[in-house]
Amino acid sequence: MLPRRRFLSQAALGTAAIAAAPLFAQPSAPGSVLPTRGRLSREPAQAMRPRDGRYRPPFRLGLGGVAIGNGFAPTTDAQARETLDAAYDTGARYFDTSPWYGLGLSERRFGHALHARERDSYVLSTKVGRLLTATDAPPETMWQQPSPFDYRYDYSAAGTRRSIEDSLQRLGIERIDIVFIHDLSPDNEQDLGMPWEQRFAEAAKGAMPELTRMREEGLIRAWGFGVNRPEPALRALQEADPDIFLLACQYSLLDHEQALRETFPKIAERGASVVVGSPLLAGYLAGRDRYLYDGRLPEWAPGKRARAQAVADAHGIDLRTAALQFAAAPEVVSAVIPGARTAAQARANAESMRVAIPDGFWRDLKHEGIVAEDAPVP
Repeated sequence: MLPRRRFLSQAALGTAAIAAAPLFAQPSAPGSVLPTRGRLSREPAQAMRPRDGRYRPPFRLGLGGVAIGNGFAPTTDAQARETLDAAYDTGARYFDTSPWYGLGLSERRFGHALHARERDSYVLSTKVGRLLTATDAPPETMWQQPSPFDYRYDYSAAGTRRSIEDSLQRLGIERIDIVFIHDLSPDNEQDLGMPWEQRFAEAAKGAMPELTRMREEGLIRAWGFGVNRPEPALRALQEADPDIFLLACQYSLLDHEQALRETFPKIAERGASVVVGSPLLAGYLAGRDRYLYDGRLPEWAPGKRARAQAVADAHGIDLRTAALQFAAAPEVVSAVIPGARTAAQARANAESMRVAIPDGFWRDLKHEGIVAEDAPVP
């Protein structure tokens, strides 16, 4: 650990330099990555064992499927296959996708890459809540060059079972391990076409009991909610018996206190676990000036990222590595699933999970108020 006076001096110099120049050397093209910094350890952190008989993914590192579905920028089939193969070959064995991602495109690409792999060697999750139908006029969405499908929301029991059957067809594999009820959240209320509580009531009568039956039948191993806000996940704990939650946009190096103090403890009380989505804030902690998915950059974010970068520079660590390991540290977290558009990104994410970060780095982040004092760290 650097002496405190020397560290603060270096941090001040780093902040001054940031004021005069961009925080990161900007990647030259979509999908390029910044180098991994730090000493590699032999093995990545192991997954926690399940509690209370609930299924918990045995793999800590996964791959999220937004970029594979042409989120933010188009990706070719060949590039997607290279990315998926690189993720698998470097140790990521939890793969998360959705019918929504690219309107079926992400699921098809995942299936093409995974169907020849030994099925028990990886975990696969997908989502329900939207049904796709073919069209010659796809709706305008966030997806670049999506598949020619329209979508409608359906959280009924019949719609849930049909969604899973459709996903199996697109994936071309024999089973899905985890199913998340997708985007049933206050932040998606306008697109839902009604107050989210009304859609939640539909899911409480339809999707939730149907997924519970499918779990009991052995068709899936676990189910939960995949949402960007905590309210639906916490309400689901009151209404049903979910196993696992994909919480995107809620737990990161820069923004984590609400999840740490309120959401995580309530999920842990039930023996359920969390998959952390967007641990890099959709690229913001990997060198991009893109913060999550709605295009809005919080006023506090540049300054906090700059201070975190100064600490990282003083310890010879890159922020992507710190962010991924931080998101995976809480006991309630079963996996982190950063996205990747290229094979280089997938390899870099895997390498970051193997870096030995010194204890002094985390102490300095807490001392500077970047990380909460009671936040778990590796």
